[in-house]
Order: sequence, then structure tokens, then C-alpha cells
Amino acid sequence: MRFTSEQRLDEGLLEREFTLGEIPGILWTPAAASSPLPLILLGHPPLGLRKMYPRLVDRARHSAAEGFATATIELPGSGDRPRLAAVDQARADLRRAMEAREPVSDEIVDALVLPLVEKAVPEWQAALDALLALPEIGGPVGYSGGVISIGIRLAVVEPRIVAAGLFAGSLVPRAMFEEARQVTIPLHVLLQWDDEGNDRQAALDLFDAFGSQEKSLHANMGGHTGVPQFAGDVAVQFFARHLRK
Repeated sequence: MRFTSEQRLDEGLLEREFTLGEIPGILWTPAAASSPLPLILLGHPPLGLRKMYPRLVDRARHSAAEGFATATIELPGSGDRPRLAAVDQARADLRRAMEAREPVSDEIVDALVLPLVEKAVPEWQAALDALLALPEIGGPVGYSGGVISIGIRLAVVEPRIVAAGLFAGSLVPRAMFEEARQVTIPLHVLLQWDDEGNDRQAALDLFDAFGSQEKSLHANMGGHTGVPQFAGDVAVQFFARHLRK
């Protein structure tokens, strides 16, 4: 891990950009908190870190107020990283199907999501290795948001993640439902009830499939971009219960 820039934001939040090989990332730490800090990995959709930055830094501020460090990395095929041709083709196929109001086939969903999961999860694990090697980061570790299939895979294969807050989405390959049954860590799942791009029943079926003994579903009225401010506060409270030693 190589830090490439450092700046202090409002409320004493320290933001450091880094690269991990060719992967860009950002680490936020609350300057006033005592070390070592619990860590939340901030997932996001594959739209590029720069586009997602305002939402990510807002989540980092909320987490820092509770004494948590947060970090994120650029997803494969996003931002300035090399494109994934097969995923881009699947995204175009998805767009055409939705514009034509046709059913989205399992083949399109698999081609869109599975390659991203296969590439992104090992990168998140490598980032976690590097972050936990820093003296100011000590764990425990949570995962928050992003592509829900990535969160599912991480919850299954990464024992250092002890709790996850997931954003419900319906573009989930059928194979991921089987993986969801293997998830046992505490879960907090956010669902926008009127999300225009989300099959509500599919999201409910996925929630039902999770094997966790502690799992909660928080549904709010409104579309994809209508997540209420208090929903973020509730998510931070979830992590406060599970990441504070």
C-alpha cells in the first residue's frame, strides 16, 4: 500500500488516498479517536470512486463520529481501471432489456455480476491485509453497502468481517442465493420499497435466504435515490453494536 495524498477535512477527518498495486483507494480516519480503530469497508456500485465520492465521504463522516475508520477501493472495470469488456456488454444488454421492458435473463445477470464478484473479492481481501497492517487500524471489521453479491461473497469467505450492512438489489445471480444461506454474521439490510430498478420480491427472497441468526431488514418508502438521512444513522448504530470491543 502506498499513500499518494493526505488532507484533513472538516471535523478533523483525515483522508488519505492510496494505491494497492494498480488499485486506487481512500482511507478515512477520525483524528481525535484513540488507536487502534475498528474498520468499516465501504462498498459502492461500479460507477467510479470520483462519482461516488460525495456519498462515500458522507458515510465516512458518520462512521468517524462513532470512532470508526473507513476505507474503499475502486472496483474492477470502474474509474480509470481497465474496462471489463464482458461486463460492459452485459450492462448494455441489461439496458436494452429494461428499455424494452423485457424480462432480464439469468444469463445477463450472471454475466454482469459474477465476473465482478470473482475479481473484486480478492482485491478487497488484499486491501484488508494492507489496512490491518497499519498501526492505527486494529479491527474488528465490518462491510457496508455496495454490490450486494460482493457483500455476500465477502461475508462467506472473509472471517475477519464480523458484521455487514447490505443494500438490497434484485440483480443477484441464482448461485448467490446458495451462498447467502452460508452467511452467519449479523446483517443489517436496507431496502427502498419503491426502488424502480429493484424487484422487491427478489430482495425479500434473498433476505429470507440469509443464514444469519441475527438479521434485520429496514425498508423505507421511496425510490432508489430516496434513502432517508436517518437510515445512515441506523446503519452506524448497527456497526457500533458489533464493532466496539
